[in-house]
Amino acid sequence: MYRQYRSVLSQFVFWLLFFAFERMVFIVYYFKHILAEKAPFSEVISLFYHAIHLDTATSCYILLIPFIFLFSNSFIQKKWIDYGNLSYTFLIILLYTLINTGEIGVYSEWKTKLDYKALAYLRHPQEVADTASTFVTILLVIILALQTGISFYAYKRWFYPMFKPFKTAMLWKLVFFVIFPPLLFLGLRGGVQQIPINQAESYYSKHNILNLIAVNSGFNLYKSYLENKDFMKENPFGFFSLAQAKATVNQLHDVEKDTTISILKIPHPNIVLILLESWSGDLIESLGGEPGITPQFRELEKQGLLFTNLYSSGNRSQQAMAAVFGGFPSIPVTAITHNSNKFIKLPSLSKELNKAGYNTSYYFGGQLIYGELRAYIMFNEFKRIIEGKDFDPSIPQGKLGVHDQYLFARQLNDLKNEKEPFFSAEFTLSSHSPYDQPMDKVLTWGGDENQFINSAYYTDKCLGDYFREARKQKWYKNTLFILVADHSHNSYRNWGVNTPPYRKIPLMFYGDALKDEFKGKQIKRISSQTDLACTLLKQLNLDASSFTWSKNLFNPYTPEFAYFEINVGCGWIRPDGQFVYQNTTKSFDQNTFPPGLKETRTKEGKSYLQVLFQQFMDY
Repeated sequence: MYRQYRSVLSQFVFWLLFFAFERMVFIVYYFKHILAEKAPFSEVISLFYHAIHLDTATSCYILLIPFIFLFSNSFIQKKWIDYGNLSYTFLIILLYTLINTGEIGVYSEWKTKLDYKALAYLRHPQEVADTASTFVTILLVIILALQTGISFYAYKRWFYPMFKPFKTAMLWKLVFFVIFPPLLFLGLRGGVQQIPINQAESYYSKHNILNLIAVNSGFNLYKSYLENKDFMKENPFGFFSLAQAKATVNQLHDVEKDTTISILKIPHPNIVLILLESWSGDLIESLGGEPGITPQFRELEKQGLLFTNLYSSGNRSQQAMAAVFGGFPSIPVTAITHNSNKFIKLPSLSKELNKAGYNTSYYFGGQLIYGELRAYIMFNEFKRIIEGKDFDPSIPQGKLGVHDQYLFARQLNDLKNEKEPFFSAEFTLSSHSPYDQPMDKVLTWGGDENQFINSAYYTDKCLGDYFREARKQKWYKNTLFILVADHSHNSYRNWGVNTPPYRKIPLMFYGDALKDEFKGKQIKRISSQTDLACTLLKQLNLDASSFTWSKNLFNPYTPEFAYFEINVGCGWIRPDGQFVYQNTTKSFDQNTFPPGLKETRTKEGKSYLQVLFQQFMDY
């Protein structure tokens, strides 16, 4: 039985070395590109370290079949089992080598890894071959043959000795069967943490080519297939001709006059963006919520500018990041942040502020692997990114990470030495389940959502403490604070998840940089969190033309509407009504537009979804 144990472990080591070998080939081929990026040598070398976790998970996936072969061998003891294992391994080596060689071939043109969209393109190999020179084609064939041959020879020569028939006690067979499946399962999900491993685990550098090399190619392609297989062939929301739909959407975004009402005292203030985890409108008294849940926010409103009719475009944090920083509305079925080849096409609020001379930073008390956020946040080129692992281990933590009070304290401490102007975003987490905030319950009502509203009360208390401390800082008088939720959450009112009341969230501008005449005011116009990017850039007199889905909320001529995605459909809100459309059943959950406007408004909302999803597919 010793041979079975040794074989599993040696094959595991082989796959780790094989993945490293594949990366080395890619690095050698694109060495000049890496030099052109001016990536430090230490950062290039460290990609092998950052790749290990995802490589380990992928190796465990691959070893599921060899484990079955090896377990069977202890009973049957036939040579065909060895040959079956060898054949399986050869096929996986060949498949991975094809993927790696394909990525070498397409990277210079696409600057991305192979994904589902690329596979669709590769269904026409002649067209692909026609785009490459004869020399490159021959070179790639040679690379493919050499990688496959060298790898399989090494595997057969040093990592998989053929078995000889032998007898094994039943006890050792059972031990082998009991020990290895749990270990493989633990390895393939990336550990015991709540969130299974994903591609974001390997993102570590501001140089995107290094991140792409670090991500396991097979794992990435498999995830891309799962994310996109159902809708990459044809837009599932093709309600009208694309030309018609685009004309309708263009009309929606048509602004009679490009102007803006200035709400700032100074042209380029510091900006602190506070993203509030799961804060629904029902937590805010001014948005229709019960009093007493967020009393500190209520106090801030007296000197802030509050939007009372604003909606989240999605229902997940990863969707919110693209909506807030990229001005890109959420789409059904998937999130653009799950697709690294697509989100790199998005504009970026933080990049625009970097160009304008801002020092940018991003703070999160948990791990950015959650929702695959790390890759997208790194794409936005924040000059400093702080997440849970960067906090002192002695700081009390909950199951998801550092509690909000410590997140706020860390940011305040760092900003003492930050050069102005700065843009600093922080994303809270204590109002996310399992609600293990370090505070006794204060609110005794709320039914099933009692824990949720108490977690919001805790974060709200932290906000109050945060602003009392922030007012003591020398940079405070030059700062605009923006508070907005990432998405909503079920509340004590139990709205349906696909209803507009469920999707309502707060947005408030606050701080000494705000003109006095706007303090304590409310704006009732229908708005979306995707509008934040354009609105802010216009206030700073910076170019917002690339944020084509984002509207300037301080332009009186901007049309009022809000869109939100549902699982397979959308919601559409206008001043004269709203609808929620389910594409699966081709029916409306609700449609409150008056008869004379129903057809027009329905076409608007459906066209918006169609063009948005088409753009996602085309990226």
